[in-house]
Amino acid sequence: MKKRFSREWIKSKQPRKQRKYRYNAPLHIRGKLVHCHLSKELKKKHGKRALRLRKGDKVKIVRGEFKGTVAKVARVDLKRMKVYLENVMRERRDGRKVAVPFDASNLMITELNLEDKMRMRR
Repeated sequence: MKKRFSREWIKSKQPRKQRKYRYNAPLHIRGKLVHCHLSKELKKKHGKRALRLRKGDKVKIVRGEFKGTVAKVARVDLKRMKVYLENVMRERRDGRKVAVPFDASNLMITELNLEDKMRMRR
């Protein structure tokens, strides 16, 4: 992995190379890194295991401090590969409320936003 991003790179046990792959990945691959598992009902209905997260999807948090919370996706940040949810906030020391960033792997889609025709086809 000499270049900034290599298509030939397959895998490595070294965390530094795994991190480098994620940090330097182009947008079309970053999109694949924000895929999220579907709930059992959606898996059965759509015949897929995971889909890319999108603004408007309803998700359930399955790991961490907010485990069990169901919320709507407010925004998906591909630059940092994080997902921000509506009404899931943390209070800072100065009293401000800030949105909590989540990794897509810690979420599960419970309801899809099917307003887009392209997504319905998928």
